[in-house]
Amino acid sequence: MSLDQVLAPLRATAFILFGAPTSWMEVIGFLTGALCVWLVARQNAWNWPIGMANNVAFFALFMTAGLYADGWLQVAYLGLAAYGWWAWLRGGDRHSTLAVSTTTPTQWRTIAAVGVAATAALTWILVVATDSTVPFPDAVTTVLSLLATWGQARKKVECWWLWIAADVIYVPLLAYKGLWLTSILYVGFMALCVVGLRAWRADLRSPVLVAA
Repeated sequence: MSLDQVLAPLRATAFILFGAPTSWMEVIGFLTGALCVWLVARQNAWNWPIGMANNVAFFALFMTAGLYADGWLQVAYLGLAAYGWWAWLRGGDRHSTLAVSTTTPTQWRTIAAVGVAATAALTWILVVATDSTVPFPDAVTTVLSLLATWGQARKKVECWWLWIAADVIYVPLLAYKGLWLTSILYVGFMALCVVGLRAWRADLRSPVLVAA
């Protein structure tokens, strides 16, 4: 059985939203994505395996929609999720549970340099090697998401600002591609990001936590 045959039922239309067909694949991505971010905000380590299921769904969805960078981003997410799962459970001081901490100035400088260089390189690749109609937005959301995932894996409170920045771009980008349900999901992500930011800041102020 080919991959197309396996994915065919998931690509079938579940319902029509704003005049565009919404596939079962997008529905699965919506449900697992919403649950994943809610668990992240609550610092529940189960967000990582739920996120892996979301990555598989979004890989197929984004590749079908021509969002190639965001599609392959899901593959990178799988590796980062494995690391993040370990880091949250055993990556703290003396292999304890990881605590919330802040991003250092040196880390911010590195994030900025990597972000600009990676966005430029990925945009160029999408222009010359694919038929992408949205190379820059696809590239910048991919890079922001990767940087935010690194911060999430290390429980850096500022990762929420990177997620919010990515989501602000994702909402109109996904709507432009006709992925209305996923666009609505990313509006919800922004709301959950605010919840997560406030919750992590509260933990950061707690005297019982030691920064990693």
